[in-house]
Amino acid sequence: MLSVTLRTLRTRWATFTGSFVALSLGVALLAVTGLALASARDAPGRAPERFAAAPVVVQGQVTLRVPTPIGDRTQRLAQPRAVPAGTVAALRRLGRVVEDRSFPVRSERGPGDLVGHPWSTAAFAPYGIDAGRAPRAAGEVVVSGDWASPGERLRTDRGAVEVVGTVADRGFEHAVFYTDAQAARLSPVSLQLVVDADPAAVRDAVRGSAGVRVLTGGDRRYADADPERDREAMTAMNSLFGTAGGVSAFVSVFVVASTFAFAVAQRRREFGLLRTAGATPGQVRRTVLAEGLAVGVLASAAGCVLGSYGAPHLASWVVGEGLAPAWFTIGDHTWPYHAAFWTGLLVALGGVTAASWRAGRTGPAQSLREASAEKGVMTRGRWLCGAVLLLTALVTLAVALADGPGELLHRKTYVLRPMLLITAAALLAPAVVRPLTRLLTWLPSLLPGAAGMLVRENAATGTRRTAAVAAPVLVTVALAGSLLGATATLNEAGASETREQTTADYVVSAPRGGGFDPATVDRLRAVPGAAAVSPSSSTAVYVLEEGVALVRSGARAVADPASLPATTRLPLTAGSTTGLDDGEIVVNEEWERHTVGERVHVWLGDGTERTLRIAAVMATGTGDNGAYVTAANAPGAAVDRVDVTVAAGADAGAVADALREAAGPAGGQVSSRDEWVAAGYPATDGPTRIGLFLILGIALLYTGISLVNTMVMATSDRVRELAVLRLAGAGRGQVLRLVGAESLTVVAVGALLGLAAAGVNLAGMWGALRLLSVHSAPRLPWTALAGVVGTCAVLAVTASVITAGLTLRRRPVEQAAVRE
Repeated sequence: MLSVTLRTLRTRWATFTGSFVALSLGVALLAVTGLALASARDAPGRAPERFAAAPVVVQGQVTLRVPTPIGDRTQRLAQPRAVPAGTVAALRRLGRVVEDRSFPVRSERGPGDLVGHPWSTAAFAPYGIDAGRAPRAAGEVVVSGDWASPGERLRTDRGAVEVVGTVADRGFEHAVFYTDAQAARLSPVSLQLVVDADPAAVRDAVRGSAGVRVLTGGDRRYADADPERDREAMTAMNSLFGTAGGVSAFVSVFVVASTFAFAVAQRRREFGLLRTAGATPGQVRRTVLAEGLAVGVLASAAGCVLGSYGAPHLASWVVGEGLAPAWFTIGDHTWPYHAAFWTGLLVALGGVTAASWRAGRTGPAQSLREASAEKGVMTRGRWLCGAVLLLTALVTLAVALADGPGELLHRKTYVLRPMLLITAAALLAPAVVRPLTRLLTWLPSLLPGAAGMLVRENAATGTRRTAAVAAPVLVTVALAGSLLGATATLNEAGASETREQTTADYVVSAPRGGGFDPATVDRLRAVPGAAAVSPSSSTAVYVLEEGVALVRSGARAVADPASLPATTRLPLTAGSTTGLDDGEIVVNEEWERHTVGERVHVWLGDGTERTLRIAAVMATGTGDNGAYVTAANAPGAAVDRVDVTVAAGADAGAVADALREAAGPAGGQVSSRDEWVAAGYPATDGPTRIGLFLILGIALLYTGISLVNTMVMATSDRVRELAVLRLAGAGRGQVLRLVGAESLTVVAVGALLGLAAAGVNLAGMWGALRLLSVHSAPRLPWTALAGVVGTCAVLAVTASVITAGLTLRRRPVEQAAVRE
């Protein structure tokens, strides 16, 4: 059998080309992702940046720590606490103390992420003057980088300033240094300090101050802005690569299984002859398995070599896109190659196993008799597997809707769940190909001439061929519709929530990362023509659920609860916000305790413990319906949003102008309701968007390979059929147009089946949103779907027409005499 296998591979190399290319690319991707994941595990710890030269950093409480029966649980505080004044006084007795401050700065000419600091902290990075001098007066600043030069005047949201010096750009921030006194006026609260003293003495001085940390050595990185960004970036990247690798393996199995199944169907006469010559069913099965094994070994080896060259390029790309830290490189690891090679081999064997059993089940006479006719395309095993997968997909969807509809909105769920339904649809596709094809071609078949009738009969009769070509189109269209449709549906649902909840005519928002001072809020309250003015702050509350899970919930702290109903329409399911006081809280149904009147123990944004009464309960929604508390329960949270309703009969334009005049000095932005909803329209974050397009790119690449390979195999197998058409009087151009029309029909069948699968997935998400009281329609990404279907159509038509054109170069009489 080994000699038969080798001769088959040599003779039918074109049949196995598609499987070889698809599998080698899949193994290459698995090797690349494995190398990336292995390299991410060796990630070095981030070194201190702003405080690399600081002797000791003392940081106020930034973490809430709650003991539980299974250990302490921690969450980062929304409003970190400053170092207590008594502790600061004790530290000053030990040595020089420099208070650090950080606050956002906006300038039309500068980078969008400018951040202000006191000049005394510049030496701890260390920054050194490149040009000019240090700031000495309130209106003087030193900037990092070369975007401004000494002597220039800048207009900022913190007032007009003169650049008197520049320092080198160190790569981790765009800094604006003020005098220490001016920085203290702009940002009164200092959350951390640098102490020039012995670390042991500093630790003794802060002992007893709850939550205060002493940072030395590598721990000084925790005093930098967003110290966990490297870890978060690597986690997101690992998720991206893991998902891409899983989808690659999933689609590889599809392509390999589809190719081998179609190849076995084409070789029924060959297997019949082998059986007639004395081959047993087991020998025939082993022959097909050996072919798959050979293809798997060669493709896996080629994929590992390709992956070794592709991994460094991938590392450069993810760093350039900002998905990974600048230090990320591919390390020297061997286990990813082993994992990729053996996975590729298992994928090849898994894809060919079903085909081998089909090849060995038929007897000699039956194989010869059925060589030209398709019967039994839907075997009992295929019916069983397809029905079980379809039932599993529908039952798990129903269970999720009944028990936890919110789970269907999570990225991991809507990326993985469609795989079940797609697999079921592909297995059951041959059962619906014939009626669907006849439906699609019903109208063209009524047109004058035989072309429409031939397209209908050829596509409907060649069920196996049609299903083999439609399967990869189905997979890609279903993935594109499900994944891109899910993100579009969730984004529209979020925008719908914002639209329904915002009843204010105008929303005044503070600059990014900043807030309004009391004087600005008072000016906004005094604007004539405003019926209701509702200032609020962004904060958080923390609750211990089930005794072991410390859950953070985003919250809004309202300064004037009486005006809240006039500016915001909360999706309440119970209770009322009228008369909300300092001892009450508004929660959503996702909380463990969500009964009006019940008391819940929480920690506020600065870590203060409180027990509050539940005044009202909101629907869960898409997950953004956070809690509501009064301003007294958000100590340290600055007002960052003011909702304003225009009084009846007042001039809305005049009110808007007055609001801009009142908020202008503080850098406030005044938006109408429609502008606010449009500006806040949810957008898929960068890593998720890149991950989705990477997955769809992989699927489309595999679809292209499978389409071209299957169309070449199918068209080459129709030599006698096309020759008979020529002998019946059809011209060469007519035959080619017929082949192209059949290809378009088959692609349309796959696209419709893929749309049906995507529609079921999005219907489940829509049902979940309805159960969560979000009323928005599902969104299908029609532009992306049109691009996917168009690409599939071009590939299918091109491959079939070129192959048919090459076969038609011979005389029809010679082709008609060719044996099958």
